[in-house]
Amino acid sequence: MLLHRLNPSIKALTVIAAVIGLALIFDPITPLLFSILTVACTFLFGRVKVKYYLMFLIPFTIISFGMLWTTIVFADAPEHPNQIVHLLLWEVPKEDVIVALSLALRMFAFATLSLMFIFTTDMVGFILSLMQQCKLSPKLAYGVLAGYRFLPLMKEEFQHIQEAHQVRGVKRGKTMKESFKQYKRFVIPLLAGAIRKAERTAVAMESKGFTGSRERSFYRVFTVKGIDWIFFITTLASLIVIAYISYLLGYFSWYQGQF
Repeated sequence: MLLHRLNPSIKALTVIAAVIGLALIFDPITPLLFSILTVACTFLFGRVKVKYYLMFLIPFTIISFGMLWTTIVFADAPEHPNQIVHLLLWEVPKEDVIVALSLALRMFAFATLSLMFIFTTDMVGFILSLMQQCKLSPKLAYGVLAGYRFLPLMKEEFQHIQEAHQVRGVKRGKTMKESFKQYKRFVIPLLAGAIRKAERTAVAMESKGFTGSRERSFYRVFTVKGIDWIFFITTLASLIVIAYISYLLGYFSWYQGQF
């Protein structure tokens, strides 16, 4: 799929540029239409499972709804109190609703952009691309990769420690206090295991000639192609067109510190 074949660094740059553009705009129409476009592109041009996508999107949706509600409830006194809209059983100043929708939908738009990047980008490829295109230090990059690879091992080791405690007759804590004490007993073995793994990894990398030098060859080579810049330009052009539609509808506004 197209999104999976794009250069990860250019894709990240596109997401950052779009987020900055959305942060400077403050109206409900632009982030709403841009969110719909982002979700549509994610499923049309990416290989994404709907179930997992919704599992990650639902928490952001709840947070956005919470921001919408709290912004309306705790809003400052409106400049035009006569302009009222009916929201369920309440009468609410129209400008408070617009401000709340702008904040909530902007956060939702950030979430859809982030999910598009996460679900269509291989993290190892992203780190390698940062080294090749953005000249990220290999010491930092391989440290991040090693930590990323350790996460599943840490989970497996935690299960082994838990099973070892059960074999020795240690029962699971029933109350929150007992559970907290039990997890405290897991910390030192986990930490010791992580330090041992880190030392072995460092020795293995040095024995294979890793010096941290930027002058190195790569087995997986990432290049920037024309399609990457087309994606970058098309995304930002779409944001500008959507902002112009919002302007025609009379909603467009720059962000001026509203909250």
